[in-house]
Amino acid sequence: MPAKLDSAHLPDLLAQMPGWTLAPAADAISRHLEFADFNDAFAFITRVALSAERRDHHPEWSNSYNVVDITLTSHDAGGLTMKDIDFARFIDRAAAGA
Repeated sequence: MPAKLDSAHLPDLLAQMPGWTLAPAADAISRHLEFADFNDAFAFITRVALSAERRDHHPEWSNSYNVVDITLTSHDAGGLTMKDIDFARFIDRAAAGA
């Protein structure tokens, strides 16, 4: 199981990740994404879902037409871990179309 991140390091990590916000309890990070249309949003969700399965690390998310809201946390660690940060960085690349 990955180690839970020290909350003192979270502001520095989040400063490197525009668009991500820290949940009030500092146990999760979230991002709100808007795409051109449903097809773009669904293509993004598919890319992220396939990566999530390979990582065995699944986001909490919702989709409404062109909007995708994502929350990441490591339930087994009781909060944020580097798995969440690494996955968030992948999600950012996927959202940018990389």
